[in-house]
Amino acid sequence: MRQILLTALVIVAVLIIIFVVMQPSKSNAASMLSGGDDGQPKAKARGFEAFLIRATTVLAILFFVLAISLAVIG
Repeated sequence: MRQILLTALVIVAVLIIIFVVMQPSKSNAASMLSGGDDGQPKAKARGFEAFLIRATTVLAILFFVLAISLAVIG
């Protein structure tokens, strides 16, 4: 059981990395560091971007559930 959970945790971790890297950046990194704002209102994510956000959220929740389960089984 522990090996199955550990394997699932590693797979979910890799998927989280992939989904986060695939997400488009929202703004310029230099602007964020200097505190500047581009002045444009934030648009609601649609289509594939919305899917990536939802999938990342679900994977993050699954990651924490698996990690806590592994800690309890221990």
